[in-house]
Amino acid sequence: MKYLLKQSVLLAGLALVSAVTSPLLAQVKQAQNPIIFADVPDLSIIRVGDTYYMSSTSMHMAPGVPIMKSKDLVNWHLVSYASDTLGSQDELTLRNGKSTYGRGSWASSLRFHQGTYYVSTFAQTTGKTYIYSTKNIEKGPWKVVSFKPSYHDHSLFFDDDGRVYLVFGAGKLRLIELTADASGVKPGATEQVLIENASAPAGPNLGLPAEGSQLFKIKGKYYLFNITWPKGGMRTVVVHRADKLTGPYEGHVALQDLGVAQGGLIDTPDGRWFSYLFRDYGAVGRIPYLVPVTWTEGWPVLGTAGKVPQTLALPPSKGLIPGIVASDEFARRKGEPALPLVWQWNHNPENSLWSLTDRPGYLRLKTDRVDTTFLLARNTLTQRTIGPTSAGTTALDVSHLKDGDFAGLALLQKRYGLVGVDYRNGAKSIVMISAESEKPVELQRLPLTQSTVYFKAECDFTERKDVATFFYSLDGKTWKAIGGPLKMAYTLPHFMGYRFGLFNYATKNPCGYADFDYFRIVDKTTGAK
Repeated sequence: MKYLLKQSVLLAGLALVSAVTSPLLAQVKQAQNPIIFADVPDLSIIRVGDTYYMSSTSMHMAPGVPIMKSKDLVNWHLVSYASDTLGSQDELTLRNGKSTYGRGSWASSLRFHQGTYYVSTFAQTTGKTYIYSTKNIEKGPWKVVSFKPSYHDHSLFFDDDGRVYLVFGAGKLRLIELTADASGVKPGATEQVLIENASAPAGPNLGLPAEGSQLFKIKGKYYLFNITWPKGGMRTVVVHRADKLTGPYEGHVALQDLGVAQGGLIDTPDGRWFSYLFRDYGAVGRIPYLVPVTWTEGWPVLGTAGKVPQTLALPPSKGLIPGIVASDEFARRKGEPALPLVWQWNHNPENSLWSLTDRPGYLRLKTDRVDTTFLLARNTLTQRTIGPTSAGTTALDVSHLKDGDFAGLALLQKRYGLVGVDYRNGAKSIVMISAESEKPVELQRLPLTQSTVYFKAECDFTERKDVATFFYSLDGKTWKAIGGPLKMAYTLPHFMGYRFGLFNYATKNPCGYADFDYFRIVDKTTGAK
């Protein structure tokens, strides 16, 4: 009897503990906003069966138009790029002092139609609209067609009757019909105004006119999502709906909270709806959010009581490493791609000037010309910084630099920071440079007498602190801060969150090279440890 009594008490106790902790466990096991604490702006998401795919803006990076995959809307990993390059103009290749920072490839539109995946984008740099298509979104190959003009912030749309359109513009939204295979504007088609002033539902004090169109057809009705920004307010989601594609459209404000805006709708296999959006979050960039959607009288109602929730009834994130960013030892087995998808070049690369085979296990960056500034240097290899904190480290062999060469680790944006080895007048030095003022300033220089040196850059984006610290080490174990803190800032001329970058450029004599042993990224900072 005593045994049974003890068991009963024990079971009752366990039940009580379970009742108390279950809500806490449920909260811990839920997804958190932002779903990706990294620069993934202008997202477009589709679901095919039980799999989600997402495209995003890539601007001046190559390859471009990244494609990501998820099974739960929270945990994403890169699977492809639709574009190798947009072209070979001087602006895209950093030639003759030209660049395309903040331009290049902008907001993409991802669609799946009759067994084919389509992703479209547009580029101010070339004045063209691009449409990429493939039967296999993860492995390709991708077919590309391009045509003029560059349709701003367009939404690619396949209607049920087989006709294909682009909705585009800012403020005054327009419609243009494409050919059935989406290879260009339909002969004889003319632009028509779809909505005269799509910003109107947000009020008369207009700052940013409604743009970022994403068009959906749900249960026979057309829903058009846009972002606008009233003066003195915040980025706002406006939704219009109509019974016919050509209208008339009625619209209202769908969400105005935290500046979370620009995106569209996605449903889950079990019938739930979400809106995918992003938020400007300082130096780390524009970071994706999800908000739950309910339907009332045929309208999508975004958020929880009109607010962006911190937690979501979705699986928790497993972290952004290695799906969005990843370490790289630069060792390759036979059959592996030369560069994992986490890497992108700053502008088009010159492929003859980098190698992973000249010295196996190392990334070699070579020079073939003289440059005057880091921002015009070719072949800077980059990947995203991530929040709330992250750190990137590298080991660099500088044995084969030539006089005037500068190689090392960067945090790339207009107000960049660099730590590296400067070879000048026959002597090598460790140097930290800050462009916080938008002009490069040397903050510290130390003599270097050995051929291998280690660098680290740490970023703190917590509550938009946006501070970076640079370190060096002579043995890879003991780290010392160098220069001073870099106050990072998201500038519109670059229009992109900060990126870690490996660089090497010549200021006097070309044909030198630098060998990078590895790049390692972690989602924490450790200081001088």
